[in-house]
Amino acid sequence: MFFHKKELIKKDVKIEAPNPRFAQLLLEQFGGATGELTAALQYWVQSFHVENPGIRDMLQDIAIEEFSHLEMVGKLIEAHTKNTDQTDAFKSTLFAMRGIGPHFLDSQGSAWTAAYINEGGDVVRDLRANIAAEGGARQTYEQLIKYAPDAGTKDMLVHLLTREISHTQMFMKALESLGKLTDPFFGNVQPDQTVDIYYNLSTNGAQDERGPWNSEPDFRYIADPLNAKA
Repeated sequence: MFFHKKELIKKDVKIEAPNPRFAQLLLEQFGGATGELTAALQYWVQSFHVENPGIRDMLQDIAIEEFSHLEMVGKLIEAHTKNTDQTDAFKSTLFAMRGIGPHFLDSQGSAWTAAYINEGGDVVRDLRANIAAEGGARQTYEQLIKYAPDAGTKDMLVHLLTREISHTQMFMKALESLGKLTDPFFGNVQPDQTVDIYYNLSTNGAQDERGPWNSEPDFRYIADPLNAKA
């Protein structure tokens, strides 16, 4: 059961002047792949697969917060398109055909699709997908902040970016509680004997780079895969 409280989770949207061109960029976080609708639905559906009651509760709490962020982005888009329909700036945007306010489109006019949602019915797999999703959203907000036309808009976007970082920390802690933050193995199928091999497949005669990702004790470095025995 859901109840909607008619106020934003942070504060009212305050902008200095409408900017419909920036509002079109904001659509990326409303109807785009990294947007708040995608996150809200992804985490909510994932929660139905989770047996751990604490992690299920966390996913549902974050999902509902993401719905509140969708509302914040929507209000921001509405504020930046209101009373601008006679301006050249408005006529050069997607809103000229769609009207003011948010739509299920990204900044380039592509319609939102459920294909953006990444869930697979395994809590470890899903939490890792969520960390990637929050990273994508954080990057999008960082780009939006660069072009924010006023202090009020920027302040709202900084808050939204901050919460992406908070959620990432929560997902990492949940993985850690399962002992899977750094453990790549999960599921029921045991890997074969090649699991610890690093194949050097990018060579041009220059010195090959080495690091913890291709060195002992975790990896066997294979310089010539064609003549090596697994």
